[in-house]
Amino acid sequence: MTTVESDDWLSNLAKERADLDRSTTAERVADKLRDSVLAGHIKPGRQLNEKALGEALRVSRNTLREAFRLLTHERLLVHEYSRGVFVRVPEVADIRDLYAARRVIETGAVRHWDRAPEAARQAVRDAVALGVGRRERDDWSGVGTANVRFHQAVTALAGSSRLDEEMRRLLAELRLAFVVMGDSRVFYEDYLTLNEEMLAHLDAGQVPEAERAMLRYLDRAEEHLATGLRDS
Repeated sequence: MTTVESDDWLSNLAKERADLDRSTTAERVADKLRDSVLAGHIKPGRQLNEKALGEALRVSRNTLREAFRLLTHERLLVHEYSRGVFVRVPEVADIRDLYAARRVIETGAVRHWDRAPEAARQAVRDAVALGVGRRERDDWSGVGTANVRFHQAVTALAGSSRLDEEMRRLLAELRLAFVVMGDSRVFYEDYLTLNEEMLAHLDAGQVPEAERAMLRYLDRAEEHLATGLRDS
């Protein structure tokens, strides 16, 4: 490659810098919106106002629209022609697909317990302890947040940043279904007990039993959500 060719390549790349800066900002905006979905702050079916969001986040309309595009690709948002952008309302088929993915990821991650770093194992314990603490305060929304952390911590046992990222997306999409279910206590009360059961197996070195407990958890949660969505 000659020097001229190299200079031409750099010049062309420099012309695209503005698009790169906007894309990077859009990814950060998408992260903020995704986190709001994961925390349950943005409800399914809600329309997102471009002007209000742009002013709140101090970003351009183009940047915000790129963030919307990213989250639409992740199936968290949906664009309705001539109406605008809305937070997606999940369907039963979505739940089936999401839980098929979770079974592969989370049961596989559980098998890494014995060789995972102690900090990763402690994160699983901390998530259960957080849920127990929130239950004692009768804070069932907090129990839901702790439940999300538990499953993120289980996934992190595998030591893969790609799996961590994928689980984050899956849980954000599932959180939409959790909100549709309504009463947080009715939904989360039994699942915290199942998390405690899984942790007890893991701390006792009973990894196969923990894996089976995870499958029971996921089977039960899938049917719970699918039934709730059909009845809603």
